[in-house]
Amino acid sequence: MNNRPRVTVAAVIEQDHRFLMVEELDQGSVVLNQPAGHMEFGESPEESAIRETLEETGWHFKPTTLQGIYQSIDTLRERHYIRIAYSGNATRHDPNRKLDDGILRAVWLTYDEILMEKDRLRSPMVLRCIEDYLADQNYPLSLVSTSFPTFETPVPLPIS
Repeated sequence: MNNRPRVTVAAVIEQDHRFLMVEELDQGSVVLNQPAGHMEFGESPEESAIRETLEETGWHFKPTTLQGIYQSIDTLRERHYIRIAYSGNATRHDPNRKLDDGILRAVWLTYDEILMEKDRLRSPMVLRCIEDYLADQNYPLSLVSTSFPTFETPVPLPIS
């Protein structure tokens, strides 16, 4: 079994005192999550959050701050997650965009509505990200370096 941490990204987006959330299927259950997902090869975390938000909600996302870096361990599934969360603005909506498989719908919920659905949150990181956002705990985007120096795997030299 691969027990290495899985790197995910998430977007915390508030508009008119409501947070953009997704209802999604997770092993047969409908859960609530922020727009979130796994990074793809060659993407920065910020680019991944922008892409995941569009794919899961139809909303274009403009990150303004790094919300935080979170760690969670799911002992039942034996999975370890590192979540890089960004906060920012929803700038434009494409209502006819097909959402990712497994995403039932995007929904705007108040903090109180999210608390009432606490048992349906995909992970404890969902609420923690929102509470850190509400406490105005965030960091500049520049905290995460997005330069990609290229390198090639060295070719082993023959032993003589």
